[in-house]
Amino acid sequence: MVFVTLGTQDKSFTRLLDALESAINNGIIKEEVVVQAGFTKFKSQNMKIFDLIDRDEFSKYIKECNLLITHGGVGSIITGLKNNKKIIAIARLAKYREHVNDHQKQIIDNFTEEGYIIGTTSDEIDFKKLIEKTKNFKPKQYISNNINMINLVEKVINE
Repeated sequence: MVFVTLGTQDKSFTRLLDALESAINNGIIKEEVVVQAGFTKFKSQNMKIFDLIDRDEFSKYIKECNLLITHGGVGSIITGLKNNKKIIAIARLAKYREHVNDHQKQIIDNFTEEGYIIGTTSDEIDFKKLIEKTKNFKPKQYISNNINMINLVEKVINE
C-alpha cells in the first residue's frame, strides 16, 4: 500500500494528486493508494481519499505502507523515517499557491542530500522516475537528536 499525506496546510496540493492519478492510470503505481488530503479537494476512482484522519489511523497507515509519499513537511518526513519507510517527498511551491513560500524546497533538498529520502522540488512530478529510484533506495537510518536539544535547553534555563 502507498500512503500519501499532504499534511494540514490550508492550501490545495492538487498538482501532486493529479500526477499520482496519472501514474496510477499509466500502471506506474499498481498498489492500493490511500491519501490523507487535508484541505486538498480531489475526486478519484483510483485512490481512497480522506480529508483528515485521527492520529491512530494515521499511525496505522504509516506502519502498513510500503511507500510514503508526502509534501515537504518536516513532521511527515520524520514520522516516515522513524518508521523506517521509503519516502518520496514533493515540495509545495509558492508560485502555484500551494504554500506561502518555498521553504519546503530547502527541507527536501537537505533530507535528500543526506540520503534519508527521495525528493523533488521541480514543477513537474515524474512518478515514473521517482518510483524507479525507490527500487534500489536504502534510506539512511534516522537518529533523533532530542537529547542534545533537551540538554541545550536545560543549560540555557539554568544559566
